[in-house]
Amino acid sequence: MSDRKTKKSGAEPLASTVIQKKTGVAHLFAAAQYSAQGFKRLIQESAFRHELLGFVGGLVVFAAIGASLFEFLGFIVLMMLMFSVEALNTAIEELVDRISPEISTVGRNAKDLGSFAVFCLIIANAAFAVYVVVSRLFLA
Repeated sequence: MSDRKTKKSGAEPLASTVIQKKTGVAHLFAAAQYSAQGFKRLIQESAFRHELLGFVGGLVVFAAIGASLFEFLGFIVLMMLMFSVEALNTAIEELVDRISPEISTVGRNAKDLGSFAVFCLIIANAAFAVYVVVSRLFLA
């Protein structure tokens, strides 16, 4: 089964034949455009929007307790890593839904593994944030 529609008078060219590879500075602009498109897609996910709220809330809490520059950087790096894994998880889910629309064990496992990766980073972020807050408020 294919979603491609062909006309009798002339078939639509495949996407791979239409896209021309960019090089040099044009490649950087194309990569930025692809990243922006990915962000637009990811912002549609409620889990990502919750993570963004957690990020902003964490920055506010870190500022309120007087966290050090390295604590801020650690938090930002962990959150960026979580955003990256969330994007990969969303990509996996989209591919599984596209390739295997029926419910399958393999598809479910792929989605569950992606979800587990995000969960691990949520725990890592929470543990780091709790450590910084406790050390600043109670151990300093």
